[in-house]
Amino acid sequence: VQLQASGGGSVQTGGSLRLSCKVSGRTFDRYGMGWFRQVPGKEYEFVASIKRSSGRTVYADSVKGRFTISRDNAENTMFLQMNSLKPEDTAVYYCAVRLDALSWQFRESNYWGQGTLVTVSS
Repeated sequence: VQLQASGGGSVQTGGSLRLSCKVSGRTFDRYGMGWFRQVPGKEYEFVASIKRSSGRTVYADSVKGRFTISRDNAENTMFLQMNSLKPEDTAVYYCAVRLDALSWQFRESNYWGQGTLVTVSS
């Protein structure tokens, strides 16, 4: 299983970005699919996740109301629409999957992608 994240970039405060994560290889309906982020020198932080089968979602409090996670099962792709971006959202964003989970720590992921950098300037 391989995950390829894309869509990062640089925006000003209040701007928007849409991240994509293409999952290739064997996939399971029981997968939880999620986004995590990391600022250099800090721990990975959970951002949002979605159950591939049901579409049920979970968000970190810090992004609720601003970020929306979604998936296209036919294309094996997950998205993260990020609106009203703040400087504190600056990080490398990683997509990851874990079997039979909706919430997990990044280190518990079964597979993850290479990360895409999001920079929000004030």
